[in-house]
Amino acid sequence: MATAVPAERDAVARAFPAAGTEVPRPGVVLHRVPAGPDLLAAGVGPALAAASTAAALTAAALDGTAYDLVVSAGIGGGFVPDAPVGSLVVADEITAADLGAETADGFLPVTDLGFGTVTHHPPAGLVAAVATATGARPGTVLTGSTVTGTAERAALLRERHPRALAEAMEGFGVAEAAAAHGVPVLELRAVSNPVGPRDRAAWRVGEALAALTDAFGKLAPVLRSWNPHDRPDRSGRSGRPDRPDR
Repeated sequence: MATAVPAERDAVARAFPAAGTEVPRPGVVLHRVPAGPDLLAAGVGPALAAASTAAALTAAALDGTAYDLVVSAGIGGGFVPDAPVGSLVVADEITAADLGAETADGFLPVTDLGFGTVTHHPPAGLVAAVATATGARPGTVLTGSTVTGTAERAALLRERHPRALAEAMEGFGVAEAAAAHGVPVLELRAVSNPVGPRDRAAWRVGEALAALTDAFGKLAPVLRSWNPHDRPDRSGRSGRPDRPDR
């Protein structure tokens, strides 16, 4: 499980009663929770999140203890009024908002340039179960290297991605690493601020972290009982399993 910063990792860890231990692995340090997930503060931004997640997945695979699921969890901006501050969003699409090229006719995603991918799809059944258990609203979560700070940019993103509910900086990077390992991915965001003009006074980070802790208290049974029947292929599309669950 990957979070951006230690505060988000700790918010998830608080949902589990037993204290965790630090487990160094090549390039990363995992926080291992008894009877819970391995937690990783993967860093801010899609590149570092991808690199850290890939390091953890590779280490586990080489150890013969490959993961069955990667969860990108944290706080993020919400597109109002659909995702107000304090609400939860679970991604049914994890989309890179700024991966592509600017042209005279506007922005082109990398897929329109003939290569790559801009969207990963978490398992639909798991998304539905998470939404039911936590009250999270399913929709598109955008990943960007730059946080939106104007109303104009917020409106532009919403025009390009009408189903977008939230914006963060790590989900797509985590999803890329998971897809390279053939592991399903999930993204859960607690909304700390509106997407739009940058106003630190309007941020409710503490409330969002508390919502994240509460969500994982409800989510833990879902994750323990989930039995993945399919896995993504390297493009992020759903495919048949290539090995049994561990």
